[in-house]
Amino acid sequence: MRQDHLITATQLSRDDIEAVLDRARAVADDPAAYADRHAGSVLALCFFEPSTRTRMSFDSAAKRLGIDTIDMGDVDSSSVSKGESLSDTVRVIEGYADALVLRHPSEGAATLAAENVSVPVVNAGDGAGQHPSQTLLDLHTIRENHGLDDLTVGIMGDLKYGRTVHSLASALTNFDANQHFISPESLRLPRSVRFDLHETGAQVREHTDLEGVLPKLDVLYVTRIQKERFPDENEYHRVAGEYQIDADTLADAPDDLSVMHPLPRVDEIAPDVDDTDHARYFEQAHNGIPVRMALLDTLLENAEAAEGMEVDR
Repeated sequence: MRQDHLITATQLSRDDIEAVLDRARAVADDPAAYADRHAGSVLALCFFEPSTRTRMSFDSAAKRLGIDTIDMGDVDSSSVSKGESLSDTVRVIEGYADALVLRHPSEGAATLAAENVSVPVVNAGDGAGQHPSQTLLDLHTIRENHGLDDLTVGIMGDLKYGRTVHSLASALTNFDANQHFISPESLRLPRSVRFDLHETGAQVREHTDLEGVLPKLDVLYVTRIQKERFPDENEYHRVAGEYQIDADTLADAPDDLSVMHPLPRVDEIAPDVDDTDHARYFEQAHNGIPVRMALLDTLLENAEAAEGMEVDR
Protein backbone atom coordinates (compact mmCIF):
# COMPACT_ATOMS: atom_id res chain seq x y z
CA MET A 1 0.00 0.00 0.00
CA ARG A 2 1.67 3.21 -1.19
CA GLN A 3 -0.72 5.88 0.03
CA ASP A 4 -0.20 9.23 1.72
CA HIS A 5 -3.68 9.30 3.26
CA LEU A 6 -6.66 7.00 3.78
CA ILE A 7 -9.72 9.02 2.80
CA THR A 8 -12.04 6.63 0.99
CA ALA A 9 -12.32 2.91 0.37
CA THR A 10 -12.47 3.60 -3.37
CA GLN A 11 -8.75 4.46 -3.36
CA LEU A 12 -7.87 0.93 -2.19
CA SER A 13 -6.99 -1.85 -4.62
CA ARG A 14 -7.14 -5.53 -3.78
CA ASP A 15 -3.36 -5.49 -3.27
CA ASP A 16 -3.64 -2.49 -0.92
CA ILE A 17 -6.30 -4.21 1.17
CA GLU A 18 -4.49 -7.53 1.35
CA ALA A 19 -1.22 -5.83 2.31
CA VAL A 20 -2.85 -4.14 5.31
CA LEU A 21 -4.77 -7.27 6.30
CA ASP A 22 -1.66 -9.44 6.02
CA ARG A 23 0.14 -7.01 8.30
CA ALA A 24 -2.83 -6.99 10.69
CA ARG A 25 -2.66 -10.79 10.89
CA ALA A 26 1.07 -10.56 11.64
CA VAL A 27 0.36 -7.97 14.35
CA ALA A 28 -2.31 -10.19 15.90
CA ASP A 29 0.03 -13.18 15.84
CA ASP A 30 3.00 -11.36 17.41
CA PRO A 31 2.07 -7.92 18.79
CA ALA A 32 5.36 -7.66 20.68
CA ALA A 33 7.22 -7.54 17.36
CA TYR A 34 5.46 -4.23 16.59
CA ALA A 35 5.90 -2.58 19.98
CA ASP A 36 7.70 0.77 19.85
CA ARG A 37 8.12 0.63 16.06
CA HIS A 38 7.25 4.31 15.91
CA ALA A 39 8.48 5.54 19.27
CA GLY A 40 8.76 9.32 19.22
CA SER A 41 5.91 9.78 16.73
CA VAL A 42 2.72 11.63 17.65
CA LEU A 43 -0.83 10.95 16.42
CA ALA A 44 -3.48 13.68 16.65
CA LEU A 45 -7.06 12.54 17.31
CA CYS A 46 -9.42 15.14 15.86
CA PHE A 47 -13.01 14.10 16.52
CA PHE A 48 -15.73 16.61 15.71
CA GLU A 49 -18.38 13.95 16.41
CA PRO A 50 -18.88 11.47 19.26
CA SER A 51 -16.95 8.20 19.09
CA THR A 52 -16.11 5.31 21.40
CA ARG A 53 -14.70 2.41 19.37
CA THR A 54 -12.91 4.38 16.65
CA ARG A 55 -11.32 6.95 18.95
CA MET A 56 -10.26 4.44 21.61
CA SER A 57 -9.01 1.80 19.18
CA PHE A 58 -6.86 4.34 17.30
CA ASP A 59 -5.54 5.58 20.65
CA SER A 60 -4.78 2.04 21.81
CA ALA A 61 -3.32 1.00 18.44
CA ALA A 62 -1.02 4.00 18.41
CA LYS A 63 0.25 3.41 21.94
CA ARG A 64 0.94 -0.24 21.18
CA LEU A 65 3.21 0.99 18.36
CA GLY A 66 5.01 3.36 20.72
CA ILE A 67 3.18 6.42 19.31
CA ASP A 68 2.09 9.19 21.66
CA THR A 69 -1.39 10.61 21.09
CA ILE A 70 -2.81 14.09 21.50
CA ASP A 71 -6.54 14.69 21.51
CA MET A 72 -8.28 17.82 20.27
CA GLY A 73 -10.92 17.18 22.94
CA ASP A 74 -14.51 18.30 22.84
CA VAL A 75 -15.35 20.63 19.94
CA ASP A 76 -17.10 23.06 22.30
CA SER A 77 -13.88 23.58 24.24
CA SER A 78 -11.70 24.05 21.14
CA SER A 79 -11.09 27.02 18.85
CA VAL A 80 -13.71 25.57 16.51
CA SER A 81 -16.29 27.08 18.88
CA LYS A 82 -14.74 30.49 18.11
CA GLY A 83 -15.35 30.03 14.39
CA GLU A 84 -12.01 28.56 13.30
CA SER A 85 -12.22 26.82 9.93
CA LEU A 86 -11.38 23.14 9.48
CA SER A 87 -8.50 23.98 7.15
CA ASP A 88 -6.95 26.29 9.74
CA THR A 89 -7.48 23.77 12.52
CA VAL A 90 -5.68 20.94 10.71
CA ARG A 91 -2.89 23.20 9.46
CA VAL A 92 -2.17 24.14 13.07
CA ILE A 93 -2.43 20.58 14.39
CA GLU A 94 -0.07 19.15 11.75
CA GLY A 95 2.66 21.15 13.46
CA TYR A 96 2.07 19.08 16.59
CA ALA A 97 1.73 15.60 15.09
CA ASP A 98 3.08 13.14 12.54
CA ALA A 99 -0.40 11.96 11.45
CA LEU A 100 -4.03 12.94 11.95
CA VAL A 101 -7.17 10.88 12.49
CA LEU A 102 -10.22 12.98 11.63
CA ARG A 103 -13.93 12.45 12.23
CA HIS A 104 -16.24 15.21 11.05
CA PRO A 105 -19.98 15.59 10.42
CA SER A 106 -19.48 17.05 6.93
CA GLU A 107 -19.02 14.77 3.94
CA GLY A 108 -15.75 15.63 2.20
CA ALA A 109 -14.10 17.03 5.34
CA ALA A 110 -11.27 14.48 5.27
CA THR A 111 -10.50 15.35 1.64
CA LEU A 112 -10.31 19.02 2.58
CA ALA A 113 -8.01 18.21 5.49
CA ALA A 114 -5.70 16.10 3.35
CA GLU A 115 -5.41 18.94 0.83
CA ASN A 116 -4.18 21.29 3.54
CA VAL A 117 -1.57 19.21 5.39
CA SER A 118 1.56 17.26 4.53
CA VAL A 119 1.20 14.55 7.20
CA PRO A 120 -0.95 11.42 6.70
CA VAL A 121 -4.69 11.85 7.31
CA VAL A 122 -7.03 8.97 8.14
CA ASN A 123 -10.73 9.55 7.57
CA ALA A 124 -12.48 8.21 10.68
CA GLY A 125 -15.90 9.07 9.24
CA ASP A 126 -17.09 12.12 7.30
CA GLY A 127 -20.82 12.54 7.74
CA ALA A 128 -22.70 10.09 5.53
CA GLY A 129 -19.64 9.69 3.30
CA GLN A 130 -16.99 7.07 4.07
CA HIS A 131 -15.30 5.25 6.97
CA PRO A 132 -12.44 3.30 5.34
CA SER A 133 -10.59 2.14 8.45
CA GLN A 134 -13.82 0.54 9.68
CA THR A 135 -14.02 -1.21 6.32
CA LEU A 136 -10.54 -2.64 6.74
CA LEU A 137 -11.41 -4.17 10.10
CA ASP A 138 -14.71 -5.43 8.63
CA LEU A 139 -12.80 -7.12 5.82
CA HIS A 140 -10.29 -8.57 8.29
CA THR A 141 -13.15 -10.08 10.30
CA ILE A 142 -14.74 -11.53 7.16
CA ARG A 143 -11.43 -12.89 5.87
CA GLU A 144 -10.57 -14.60 9.16
CA ASN A 145 -13.96 -16.35 9.20
CA HIS A 146 -14.79 -16.93 5.53
CA GLY A 147 -12.13 -15.63 3.20
CA LEU A 148 -12.91 -12.79 0.79
CA ASP A 149 -13.71 -14.68 -2.41
CA ASP A 150 -16.68 -16.88 -3.33
CA LEU A 151 -18.62 -14.90 -0.77
CA THR A 152 -22.21 -13.68 -0.42
CA VAL A 153 -22.79 -10.66 1.80
CA GLY A 154 -26.08 -9.10 2.85
CA ILE A 155 -25.96 -5.49 4.06
CA MET A 156 -29.08 -4.43 5.94
CA GLY A 157 -30.50 -1.32 7.57
CA ASP A 158 -29.63 2.31 6.92
CA LEU A 159 -27.96 2.15 3.52
CA LYS A 160 -28.65 5.79 2.68
CA TYR A 161 -26.74 7.48 5.48
CA GLY A 162 -24.51 4.58 6.60
CA ARG A 163 -20.92 5.53 5.78
CA THR A 164 -19.68 2.09 6.85
CA VAL A 165 -22.01 0.60 4.23
CA HIS A 166 -20.73 2.86 1.45
CA SER A 167 -17.11 2.01 2.23
CA LEU A 168 -17.67 -1.73 2.61
CA ALA A 169 -19.72 -2.04 -0.56
CA SER A 170 -16.98 -0.30 -2.52
CA ALA A 171 -14.15 -2.39 -1.04
CA LEU A 172 -15.95 -5.68 -1.68
CA THR A 173 -15.90 -4.99 -5.43
CA ASN A 174 -12.19 -5.89 -5.32
CA PHE A 175 -13.15 -9.48 -4.51
CA ASP A 176 -15.39 -12.27 -5.81
CA ALA A 177 -18.26 -11.23 -3.56
CA ASN A 178 -21.98 -11.09 -4.28
CA GLN A 179 -23.70 -8.25 -2.45
CA HIS A 180 -27.36 -7.98 -1.43
CA PHE A 181 -28.71 -4.73 0.01
CA ILE A 182 -31.73 -4.96 2.31
CA SER A 183 -33.51 -1.80 3.43
CA PRO A 184 -36.75 0.14 3.37
CA GLU A 185 -37.25 2.07 0.14
CA SER A 186 -36.51 5.36 1.90
CA LEU A 187 -33.10 4.14 3.09
CA ARG A 188 -31.81 2.41 -0.03
CA LEU A 189 -28.29 3.04 -1.30
CA PRO A 190 -27.77 6.58 -2.62
CA ARG A 191 -27.81 6.88 -6.39
CA SER A 192 -24.15 7.98 -6.41
CA VAL A 193 -23.08 4.82 -4.55
CA ARG A 194 -25.15 2.59 -6.85
CA PHE A 195 -23.58 4.31 -9.86
CA ASP A 196 -20.05 3.77 -8.53
CA LEU A 197 -20.80 0.09 -7.88
CA HIS A 198 -22.22 -0.37 -11.38
CA GLU A 199 -19.10 1.30 -12.80
CA THR A 200 -16.96 -1.46 -11.26
CA GLY A 201 -19.16 -4.12 -12.84
CA ALA A 202 -20.78 -5.09 -9.55
CA GLN A 203 -24.41 -6.17 -9.50
CA VAL A 204 -26.56 -4.19 -7.07
CA ARG A 205 -29.25 -6.53 -5.76
CA GLU A 206 -31.74 -4.62 -3.62
CA HIS A 207 -34.40 -6.13 -1.35
CA THR A 208 -36.95 -4.87 1.12
CA ASP A 209 -37.14 -8.19 2.96
CA LEU A 210 -34.44 -10.29 4.63
CA GLU A 211 -36.27 -13.60 4.70
CA GLY A 212 -35.85 -14.46 1.02
CA VAL A 213 -32.11 -13.79 0.88
CA LEU A 214 -30.98 -14.95 4.35
CA PRO A 215 -30.39 -18.65 3.42
CA LYS A 216 -27.89 -17.56 0.72
CA LEU A 217 -25.69 -15.43 2.96
CA ASP A 218 -22.23 -16.02 4.39
CA VAL A 219 -22.27 -12.64 6.14
CA LEU A 220 -25.13 -10.44 7.34
CA TYR A 221 -23.89 -6.91 8.02
CA VAL A 222 -26.47 -5.02 10.08
CA THR A 223 -26.51 -1.26 10.63
CA ARG A 224 -28.56 0.92 12.90
CA ILE A 225 -31.00 3.57 11.73
CA GLN A 226 -28.97 6.71 12.43
CA LYS A 227 -31.15 9.42 13.91
CA GLU A 228 -28.33 11.96 13.80
CA ARG A 229 -28.07 11.70 9.99
CA PHE A 230 -31.73 12.40 9.23
CA PRO A 231 -32.47 15.95 8.09
CA ASP A 232 -36.15 15.25 8.83
CA GLU A 233 -36.94 13.75 12.23
CA ASN A 234 -40.37 12.65 11.01
CA GLU A 235 -38.65 10.48 8.39
CA TYR A 236 -36.56 8.90 11.13
CA HIS A 237 -39.60 7.98 13.20
CA ARG A 238 -41.28 6.41 10.16
CA VAL A 239 -38.48 3.86 9.75
CA ALA A 240 -36.98 3.54 13.26
CA GLY A 241 -37.26 0.00 14.57
CA GLU A 242 -37.53 -1.63 11.15
CA TYR A 243 -35.27 -4.52 10.16
CA GLN A 244 -34.60 -5.95 13.60
CA ILE A 245 -33.22 -9.46 14.02
CA ASP A 246 -33.24 -11.88 16.94
CA ALA A 247 -32.26 -15.50 17.47
CA ASP A 248 -35.56 -16.67 15.98
CA THR A 249 -34.88 -14.67 12.82
CA LEU A 250 -31.68 -16.67 12.36
CA ALA A 251 -33.29 -20.10 12.82
CA ASP A 252 -33.14 -20.78 9.08
CA ALA A 253 -29.78 -19.12 8.50
CA PRO A 254 -26.74 -21.13 7.37
CA ASP A 255 -24.85 -22.60 10.32
CA ASP A 256 -21.71 -20.63 9.49
CA LEU A 257 -23.43 -17.28 8.91
CA SER A 258 -21.55 -14.38 10.50
CA VAL A 259 -23.66 -11.52 11.83
CA MET A 260 -21.66 -8.29 11.89
CA HIS A 261 -22.40 -4.74 13.00
CA PRO A 262 -20.13 -1.67 13.14
CA LEU A 263 -21.74 -0.70 16.48
CA PRO A 264 -23.21 0.97 18.41
CA ARG A 265 -26.42 -0.99 18.14
CA VAL A 266 -29.75 0.19 19.47
CA ASP A 267 -32.42 -2.46 18.96
CA GLU A 268 -31.64 -3.81 15.49
CA ILE A 269 -29.87 -6.89 16.92
CA ALA A 270 -31.54 -8.43 19.96
CA PRO A 271 -29.27 -9.44 22.88
CA ASP A 272 -30.22 -13.11 22.39
CA VAL A 273 -28.16 -13.12 19.17
CA ASP A 274 -25.04 -12.52 21.30
CA ASP A 275 -25.22 -16.08 22.57
CA THR A 276 -25.41 -17.67 19.12
CA ASP A 277 -22.47 -18.87 17.02
CA HIS A 278 -23.42 -16.23 14.45
CA ALA A 279 -22.41 -13.19 16.51
CA ARG A 280 -19.19 -11.60 15.25
CA TYR A 281 -19.68 -7.93 16.17
CA PHE A 282 -17.61 -7.90 19.36
CA GLU A 283 -14.81 -9.80 17.61
CA GLN A 284 -15.18 -7.25 14.82
CA ALA A 285 -14.77 -4.34 17.25
CA HIS A 286 -11.71 -5.94 18.86
CA ASN A 287 -10.15 -6.36 15.42
CA GLY A 288 -9.86 -2.58 15.35
CA ILE A 289 -6.61 -2.90 17.29
CA PRO A 290 -4.48 -5.06 14.94
CA VAL A 291 -5.99 -3.51 11.82
CA ARG A 292 -5.46 0.08 12.93
CA MET A 293 -1.97 -0.82 14.16
CA ALA A 294 -1.23 -2.20 10.70
CA LEU A 295 -2.72 0.87 9.02
CA LEU A 296 -0.79 3.39 11.14
CA ASP A 297 2.40 1.36 10.74
CA THR A 298 1.96 1.38 6.97
CA LEU A 299 1.13 5.08 6.63
CA LEU A 300 3.95 6.21 8.89
CA GLU A 301 6.38 3.84 7.16
CA ASN A 302 5.36 5.37 3.81
CA ALA A 303 5.72 8.90 5.19
CA GLU A 304 9.17 8.14 6.61
CA ALA A 305 10.26 6.62 3.30
CA ALA A 306 8.99 9.66 1.38
CA GLU A 307 10.80 11.98 3.78
CA GLY A 308 13.98 9.99 3.29
CA MET A 309 13.69 10.38 -0.47
CA GLU A 310 13.33 14.14 -0.08
CA VAL A 311 16.46 14.27 2.09
CA ASP A 312 18.41 12.25 -0.51
CA ARG A 313 17.52 14.77 -3.18
